[in-house]
Amino acid sequence: MSKHTHEDDVAFIQALAELLNKNALTELSVMREYGEDDSLEVRVVKQAQMVAAAPQPAAYAAAPAAVAAAPAAVAAVSDDPARHPGAVPSPMVGTVYLSAEPGAEPFVTLGAQVEEGQTLLIIEAMKTMNHIGAPRAGTVKRILVDNGTPAEYGTPLMIVE
Repeated sequence: MSKHTHEDDVAFIQALAELLNKNALTELSVMREYGEDDSLEVRVVKQAQMVAAAPQPAAYAAAPAAVAAAPAAVAAVSDDPARHPGAVPSPMVGTVYLSAEPGAEPFVTLGAQVEEGQTLLIIEAMKTMNHIGAPRAGTVKRILVDNGTPAEYGTPLMIVE
Protein backbone atom coordinates (compact mmCIF):
# COMPACT_ATOMS: atom_id res chain seq x y z
CA MET A 1 0.00 0.00 0.00
CA SER A 2 1.23 3.47 -0.77
CA LYS A 3 2.41 5.92 1.88
CA HIS A 4 0.92 8.73 -0.18
CA THR A 5 -2.53 10.16 0.46
CA HIS A 6 -5.57 8.11 -0.41
CA GLU A 7 -6.90 11.02 -2.47
CA ASP A 8 -3.90 10.77 -4.82
CA ASP A 9 -4.40 7.03 -5.19
CA VAL A 10 -8.15 7.42 -5.79
CA ALA A 11 -7.51 10.05 -8.49
CA PHE A 12 -4.98 7.72 -10.11
CA ILE A 13 -7.44 4.78 -10.10
CA GLN A 14 -10.22 6.99 -11.50
CA ALA A 15 -7.90 8.11 -14.31
CA LEU A 16 -7.13 4.46 -15.12
CA ALA A 17 -10.86 3.62 -15.23
CA GLU A 18 -11.47 6.55 -17.59
CA LEU A 19 -8.56 5.42 -19.78
CA LEU A 20 -10.06 1.91 -19.85
CA ASN A 21 -13.43 3.23 -21.05
CA LYS A 22 -12.04 5.83 -23.46
CA ASN A 23 -9.84 3.31 -25.29
CA ALA A 24 -12.33 0.39 -25.30
CA LEU A 25 -10.00 -1.74 -23.18
CA THR A 26 -11.24 -4.59 -20.98
CA GLU A 27 -8.35 -4.76 -18.52
CA LEU A 28 -5.51 -2.59 -17.32
CA SER A 29 -2.78 -3.41 -14.77
CA VAL A 30 -0.33 -0.81 -13.47
CA MET A 31 2.30 -0.70 -10.76
CA ARG A 32 3.10 2.81 -9.59
CA GLU A 33 6.37 3.14 -7.70
CA TYR A 34 6.84 6.15 -5.48
CA GLY A 35 10.21 5.09 -4.12
CA GLU A 36 11.85 2.22 -2.29
CA ASP A 37 9.26 0.18 -0.31
CA ASP A 38 6.50 2.54 -1.48
CA SER A 39 4.29 1.50 -4.39
CA LEU A 40 0.71 0.97 -5.50
CA GLU A 41 -0.39 -1.94 -7.70
CA VAL A 42 -3.77 -1.56 -9.43
CA ARG A 43 -5.74 -3.86 -11.74
CA VAL A 44 -8.87 -2.38 -13.34
CA VAL A 45 -11.16 -4.76 -15.25
CA LYS A 46 -14.37 -3.86 -17.09
CA GLN A 47 -17.40 -5.95 -16.14
CA ALA A 48 -18.57 -8.21 -18.98
CA GLN A 49 -22.10 -7.92 -20.38
CA MET A 50 -24.05 -11.19 -20.76
CA VAL A 51 -26.39 -12.06 -23.64
CA ALA A 52 -30.10 -12.13 -22.74
CA ALA A 53 -30.43 -15.95 -22.70
CA ALA A 54 -27.42 -16.51 -20.44
CA PRO A 55 -27.29 -16.07 -16.64
CA GLN A 56 -25.95 -12.77 -15.34
CA PRO A 57 -22.27 -13.05 -14.24
CA ALA A 58 -20.88 -11.58 -11.05
CA ALA A 59 -18.42 -8.72 -11.36
CA TYR A 60 -15.05 -9.78 -12.73
CA ALA A 61 -12.90 -7.93 -10.19
CA ALA A 62 -14.54 -4.81 -11.58
CA ALA A 63 -13.25 -1.47 -10.44
CA PRO A 64 -16.04 1.08 -10.97
CA ALA A 65 -15.47 4.17 -13.07
CA ALA A 66 -16.00 6.39 -10.03
CA VAL A 67 -14.09 5.07 -7.04
CA ALA A 68 -15.37 6.45 -3.76
CA ALA A 69 -12.40 5.58 -1.55
CA ALA A 70 -9.07 3.77 -1.69
CA PRO A 71 -10.22 0.94 0.65
CA ALA A 72 -12.95 0.08 -1.86
CA ALA A 73 -10.34 -0.10 -4.62
CA VAL A 74 -8.18 -2.41 -2.50
CA ALA A 75 -11.22 -4.67 -1.93
CA ALA A 76 -11.87 -4.85 -5.69
CA VAL A 77 -8.32 -6.04 -6.29
CA SER A 78 -8.56 -8.67 -3.52
CA ASP A 79 -11.82 -10.06 -5.05
CA ASP A 80 -9.84 -11.21 -8.10
CA PRO A 81 -11.56 -14.39 -9.38
CA ALA A 82 -8.23 -15.64 -10.78
CA ARG A 83 -7.08 -16.12 -7.18
CA HIS A 84 -10.25 -17.96 -6.12
CA PRO A 85 -9.53 -21.62 -5.27
CA GLY A 86 -12.47 -22.74 -7.43
CA ALA A 87 -11.43 -20.73 -10.50
CA VAL A 88 -11.38 -22.55 -13.83
CA PRO A 89 -8.69 -20.79 -15.89
CA SER A 90 -8.53 -20.80 -19.67
CA PRO A 91 -5.91 -23.29 -20.82
CA MET A 92 -5.50 -21.45 -24.14
CA VAL A 93 -6.19 -18.34 -26.19
CA GLY A 94 -9.41 -18.49 -28.19
CA THR A 95 -13.11 -17.66 -28.44
CA VAL A 96 -15.45 -18.87 -25.68
CA TYR A 97 -18.74 -20.59 -26.50
CA LEU A 98 -21.12 -21.50 -23.67
CA SER A 99 -23.16 -23.92 -25.85
CA ALA A 100 -22.45 -26.46 -28.59
CA GLU A 101 -24.08 -24.33 -31.30
CA PRO A 102 -25.93 -21.01 -31.63
CA GLY A 103 -29.37 -21.17 -30.01
CA ALA A 104 -28.62 -24.40 -28.11
CA GLU A 105 -28.87 -24.71 -24.34
CA PRO A 106 -25.63 -23.78 -22.53
CA PHE A 107 -23.45 -26.63 -21.27
CA VAL A 108 -23.93 -25.39 -17.68
CA THR A 109 -25.89 -22.65 -15.93
CA LEU A 110 -25.39 -20.77 -12.72
CA GLY A 111 -25.99 -23.11 -9.78
CA ALA A 112 -25.63 -26.30 -11.85
CA GLN A 113 -24.05 -29.36 -10.25
CA VAL A 114 -21.14 -30.63 -12.36
CA GLU A 115 -19.01 -33.76 -12.31
CA GLU A 116 -15.25 -33.76 -12.77
CA GLY A 117 -14.50 -33.70 -16.51
CA GLN A 118 -18.00 -32.54 -17.52
CA THR A 119 -17.89 -29.98 -20.34
CA LEU A 120 -18.34 -26.44 -19.01
CA LEU A 121 -17.78 -24.59 -22.29
CA ILE A 122 -15.88 -24.70 -25.57
CA ILE A 123 -12.91 -22.59 -26.60
CA GLU A 124 -12.35 -22.29 -30.34
CA ALA A 125 -8.67 -21.98 -31.17
CA MET A 126 -7.34 -22.17 -34.74
CA LYS A 127 -10.69 -23.53 -36.04
CA THR A 128 -10.62 -26.34 -33.46
CA MET A 129 -13.35 -26.67 -30.83
CA ASN A 130 -11.75 -27.54 -27.47
CA HIS A 131 -14.08 -28.79 -24.74
CA ILE A 132 -13.09 -27.38 -21.35
CA GLY A 133 -14.04 -29.80 -18.59
CA ALA A 134 -14.69 -29.20 -14.91
CA PRO A 135 -11.46 -29.71 -12.94
CA ARG A 136 -13.49 -31.01 -9.99
CA ALA A 137 -17.04 -31.95 -9.08
CA GLY A 138 -19.06 -29.14 -7.53
CA THR A 139 -21.50 -26.30 -8.14
CA VAL A 140 -21.10 -23.55 -10.77
CA LYS A 141 -21.01 -20.45 -8.54
CA ARG A 142 -20.00 -17.82 -11.12
CA ILE A 143 -19.80 -17.58 -14.91
CA LEU A 144 -17.18 -14.96 -15.70
CA VAL A 145 -17.25 -14.90 -19.51
CA ASP A 146 -19.77 -14.08 -22.22
CA ASN A 147 -20.67 -16.30 -25.15
CA GLY A 148 -18.53 -15.46 -28.18
CA THR A 149 -15.94 -13.41 -26.30
CA PRO A 150 -12.19 -13.88 -26.54
CA ALA A 151 -10.26 -15.48 -23.69
CA GLU A 152 -6.56 -15.38 -23.04
CA TYR A 153 -4.41 -18.01 -21.39
CA GLY A 154 -5.12 -18.01 -17.65
CA THR A 155 -8.30 -15.92 -17.88
CA PRO A 156 -10.74 -17.15 -15.20
CA LEU A 157 -13.78 -18.60 -16.99
CA MET A 158 -15.94 -19.91 -14.15
CA ILE A 159 -15.92 -20.58 -10.42
CA VAL A 160 -16.75 -24.19 -9.47
CA GLU A 161 -16.94 -24.93 -5.75
